[in-house]
Amino acid sequence: MKVVAIVGSIRKDSFNLKLAKHVQKRYADQIELEILDLSPLPMYNQDNELNPPQIVQDFKAKVKEAHAVLWVTPEYNASIPGVLGNAIDWLSRVDKVMIGKPSFIMGASMGVLGTVKAQMHLRDILFASGLNSPVLGGNEVYVGAAHEKFDADGNLTDESTVAFIDGVIANFQEWVKQYI
Repeated sequence: MKVVAIVGSIRKDSFNLKLAKHVQKRYADQIELEILDLSPLPMYNQDNELNPPQIVQDFKAKVKEAHAVLWVTPEYNASIPGVLGNAIDWLSRVDKVMIGKPSFIMGASMGVLGTVKAQMHLRDILFASGLNSPVLGGNEVYVGAAHEKFDADGNLTDESTVAFIDGVIANFQEWVKQYI
């Protein structure tokens, strides 16, 4: 199964990037996961949407070719980060590569709630007409106190969190089969 991960943080030591890398490494024998870099994407501009820069064309092509999308988002001001909103703007315009593409969401933060509000907003956004992406429900991954659950090398070490994600990944794989 080919999946792209879209991480809503471009920070080098992002807990959300670490979470995406955990999924990429731990389930490599089950999921071909490519983590897409949002940092080179230019700001969405409707003036350029019919002839976007090559980096945008490549980004959209990778999403289109994937069977599903893993969204891994931090929470900024009780919502999604601007860099993630920008990526979504590009994906939702012209060829609308997200329509019908299954999504699932994870997030990590140092706070106790682990990106609950951002994930709720992202879920609403993914149901918008330019995206219309089915979202795996009932399998929310909110990694709170992330600074206590990753080691210095970026490995997720909290056994209960790892076990929970194991179950979510299994549910996700079974759920996506209906779309591919």
